Amino acid sequence: MAVVIGTNAGFVESNPTADPQGSNFTMSNRAWVCHDTSPATAVKITEVGFWVDSGGANESYDVGLYAADGAVVPGEAGTLLEESTGHNVSGASGWQRVTGLNWSIDSSTSYWLAVTLTSVIVTNESYPNDTGTGEDYISDTSFPDPYGGAALLDANETWATYAVWEAAAAEGTNTQINIGDDWKAIAAMQINIGDVWKDVAGAQINIGDAWKEIF
Repeated sequence: MAVVIGTNAGFVESNPTADPQGSNFTMSNRAWVCHDTSPATAVKITEVGFWVDSGGANESYDVGLYAADGAVVPGEAGTLLEESTGHNVSGASGWQRVTGLNWSIDSSTSYWLAVTLTSVIVTNESYPNDTGTGEDYISDTSFPDPYGGAALLDANETWATYAVWEAAAAEGTNTQINIGDDWKAIAAMQINIGDVWKDVAGAQINIGDAWKEIF
């Protein structure tokens, strides 16, 4: 196995499970980011994760998302768009995952996935040589806004950090349901009338004596 954009790094359709087995890089007391472009149908991120090769058991970490609008290096991480903080590393090694996210994103757009370790620990992160889409880090235990990288660390490598994305529902109802702490879009609705299921063509809600359209 190796670190591959779309498989165990960057935007992925499902979370990875295998050891990425890339080269190790010590990440301690730093906020680090890796770059990728969202898929053409992506509308949100539901999970962010990263690989810990050794060390760091029970230490804390945060995950985040930056826009690619950095002022120093064009296309570098800039504005902090989202963050989820106060998570603990489970075990000495393995994939660390933050689920149940509902981060809205634009399709076909450059983003930087971010992770920071909030304690000074030795954590090794796998990365490939010259097969990635960009990586960087700064010395910080939180996410600065803007990110403020002085120079891009490497434009051709990436860490084993991923984001699970979802597309818009084919027939949207503008409604979601929470299943296992993960918000899922409801593509369609039906109602049972006389033991026959009928499609719901539209729905409205009354707010302040005014009917508002849901879909």
